[in-house]
Amino acid sequence: MTVNGQHQEPQVPQVPQENGELTRRKVVVVGAGALAVAGLGGSAFAANAVAQDREPAAGESAEACYRLTSEAVEGPYYIDADKIRRDVREDREGIPLLLSLKVIDSETCKPIRNAAVDIWHCDAAGVYSGYENQGNGGGGGPAPTGEPPTGAPTGPPPTGMPGGGHQEPTDDTRYLRGTWRTDRHGHVSFKTVFPGWYRGRCVHIHTKVHVDGEWTDAGYEGGHACHTGQFFFDEESVLASAVVEPYSANATERTTLTEDTIYDQSGTQGGLLRLRYDKRDITKGVHASLTVGVDPGATEDGQGAPPQASVSASPSASAS
Repeated sequence: MTVNGQHQEPQVPQVPQENGELTRRKVVVVGAGALAVAGLGGSAFAANAVAQDREPAAGESAEACYRLTSEAVEGPYYIDADKIRRDVREDREGIPLLLSLKVIDSETCKPIRNAAVDIWHCDAAGVYSGYENQGNGGGGGPAPTGEPPTGAPTGPPPTGMPGGGHQEPTDDTRYLRGTWRTDRHGHVSFKTVFPGWYRGRCVHIHTKVHVDGEWTDAGYEGGHACHTGQFFFDEESVLASAVVEPYSANATERTTLTEDTIYDQSGTQGGLLRLRYDKRDITKGVHASLTVGVDPGATEDGQGAPPQASVSASPSASAS
């Protein structure tokens, strides 16, 4: 709607849950309202909360925006859009992170408005909400003991395998998860914390982009996922985060960006975020931004086999 000649996003009222539970793809609006970025991490953050158009970096062509952003595996720990909000932090401690995205049609470069963008990631200790009993990324359990099994396997195949198969949530926590709509310029932003790490994966954030659905008083319904991807952090920023609390308490062996099996080593096209922060003190906050090129006519739900990166990761990789 327009107020005093300026565009304002409509405020969507909170609605009751159905039978005490949230329905999948019919979501309950919580935490609506504008994202206040003033004061988040000090000078490292811009005053507005949207991704800005950028000049191509060295080695990039002016047509860089026409490239599709790489698809990636969904991973086991996706929970379908049950928090419509920009601020996903809840009680999680960590370096403030403002994630600013611009979603465009990769063929026309036109912004995609009213898309539903999901993000989800682990906390500083490598734990995903909804799956706390999995420990550090699902890879923190005890090592197997005894003799290895012999002979042909029997019984039904296991479900929820790391890397692609979905696992149903095991608890009601939902920190570091959220969904929000793109504006008429294709912009969307989230207030979160710098992710931690777990065994076998570099530091990353998961994302989905949904189109052709409908925003209602109840949230977002229908449509399809036209992009399932992951965002990545350069090694310099991860090393800077690893020496400050609470990240320094994470003793899990870390996989580097070049060792990761999901990141395809293609820079921003592969989901590598552009980061701004005070190199003298990363704890003041990080502003991460990226233009995400999608094919709105495609269905990309991240359920297929993960893409193969150009290098091999640690054999201990156990989750996505």
